[in-house]
Amino acid sequence: MENYKVYPVFDINIVKALGAYVWDDKGTKYLDMYGGHAVISIGHSHPKYVSNITKQVQQIGFYSNSIKIPIQEELALELGELSGLTNYNLFLCNSGAEANENALKLASFETGRKKVLGFKNGFHGRTSLAVAVTDNAKIQAPVNPTDHIDLFELNNLEAVSKALKSKEYAAVIIEGIQGIGGIYKPTNEFLIALEQICKKTGTMLILDEIQSGYGRSGKFFAFQYAGIKPDLVTVAKGMGNGFPIGGVLIAPRFEASYGQLGTTFGGNHLACAAALAVLDVMKEEGLIHNAADMGNYIQSQLADVTAIKEVRGKGLLLGLEFDEPVKEIRGRLLTEYKIFTGAATSPNVLRLLPPMGIGKQEADTFVKALKEILS
Repeated sequence: MENYKVYPVFDINIVKALGAYVWDDKGTKYLDMYGGHAVISIGHSHPKYVSNITKQVQQIGFYSNSIKIPIQEELALELGELSGLTNYNLFLCNSGAEANENALKLASFETGRKKVLGFKNGFHGRTSLAVAVTDNAKIQAPVNPTDHIDLFELNNLEAVSKALKSKEYAAVIIEGIQGIGGIYKPTNEFLIALEQICKKTGTMLILDEIQSGYGRSGKFFAFQYAGIKPDLVTVAKGMGNGFPIGGVLIAPRFEASYGQLGTTFGGNHLACAAALAVLDVMKEEGLIHNAADMGNYIQSQLADVTAIKEVRGKGLLLGLEFDEPVKEIRGRLLTEYKIFTGAATSPNVLRLLPPMGIGKQEADTFVKALKEILS
């Protein structure tokens, strides 16, 4: 049987990783300014991360949620403490798409409604409901239910308010900062007004913090810059630093009935051990503060680069927009300077999503390489 064909962007076999660096099978060292789709939050192969997972697998790696799993409760308490959402409940799953799928279902259960309002350039996953609210027709199959989904321009409060006043929508789903769409940020004013109109119309507000959360923006969640409290918050990616885990933080007024949400592998012992290591390292090493500082530093170092049309984002979730496609720039950064970077739906945007522990040395290495290419 032939293997299913895969199409890697770059034909490189990475076999080793540590901190902000990875090595291929030929021993070549690369600076990782991409973090594997923003997944590597505390750095590759962090000693505490490796230790937590090793100790846990030596005791018990998995049993189903039919038993009590105390490490789930430990994770929920630590996540609530560090994020500030101490009175929210936590449903654990395996990925960001699954988190959004369950959040949308919860909103529909709660309201009895079936329409969802999303935003252009938004990305929420590839499963049925998640891909339906994603602004990318190429990845939506005919079976995906898009007939009850409406997409609006980000920050267009007038149009969104008018639509929500119909009281037809179960939920609004919005990213704290749009990631794959090109690092577009909802304004604080828009988020505050959106929260208010959702409350007035009985619409559930879902904040997708899968890419923008877990400290990457310089706050634990990007929506916290606006000081709002969503009904549901979805998390994944950096939550497990590479170990598959996702979750939905659920406001306390929700009353989920038995069996309404469920998962086989979600919240297993190993996933929780990985997620706890991430939270511990974030606290001990001040990674949220570092993400804010390093994001500001990179932006300041690029301020005089006239070839860059705009630098968008917060913390270590940055998008560099050019007047032309960035494919050649990404290629040269990788082949000539051994630096991984990310792309966006827009071909003109270069994305930076490095581990949150990078320092000025890594930032300067990237900036110097980019300036040399552009000159």
